[in-house]
Amino acid sequence: MEILEAPIAPEAVEARLKVLAQRHARASNVGIQVLNVIGGQAETLLNRLPNGVRTQLAERTDQALTLAMEAAHRSRGVVEVSPSWMGRALTTAMGAAGGMGGLPTALAELPVTVTVLLRTIQDVAVEHGFDPAEPGVQYDCIQVFAAAGPLDHDDGSDLAFLSTRMAVTGTAIKSLIARVAPRLATVLGQKLAAQTVPVLGAAAGAATNYAYTSYYQQMAHVHFGLRRLAIDAGKPHGELIEDFRKLVEVPVKKA
Repeated sequence: MEILEAPIAPEAVEARLKVLAQRHARASNVGIQVLNVIGGQAETLLNRLPNGVRTQLAERTDQALTLAMEAAHRSRGVVEVSPSWMGRALTTAMGAAGGMGGLPTALAELPVTVTVLLRTIQDVAVEHGFDPAEPGVQYDCIQVFAAAGPLDHDDGSDLAFLSTRMAVTGTAIKSLIARVAPRLATVLGQKLAAQTVPVLGAAAGAATNYAYTSYYQQMAHVHFGLRRLAIDAGKPHGELIEDFRKLVEVPVKKA
């Protein structure tokens, strides 16, 4: 029988919440760095894509997420846990390769990038003591993608993914993918558009992929960090989210 340890002290809870708030702040700054590299506004990037591509993005993203769930899980049989820098290195290299050939190669690279992103999120879950093979953790991994992407304006919607999940079944996971796909499609569409920039396509692809990987790694730490803190502190997850929300609504000073 598992023996539960005593809940951590309130001071320790507050300290860990501040660390997670700092991660959230660092994640939100990533998009600005990317826009400085590729030049332009996030809102206008999607206008660079052909209409046919824009209309198919949600369907392509839904398919990519579904395939990524299986592929990312299979990869754990080869490399159980990969260091955080490896995911960033892989996606950066793929983004550069995808940008070299313009839109066709960028589209071909998209599902692979989604798989690596999902795998890096799973690795963060493992860091916090969760098993990616469990349906509930798989659900949480997909939920991380519901956070606003690094090229989106911070409208507070990046906190929506922290809500308590419903009863998790295979159907629930498919339903979540269907809800997340359109939002993620918009984010990935901005990435694809950046990769079509003449001459700078490879650099833009590398920069955006690096930013996306860094962003989702940080947001995964926030997500699973709060899950772990709820367990360690013996407090309701929803209560911790409200405490966390108060912290991120004001500037967070670095220690």
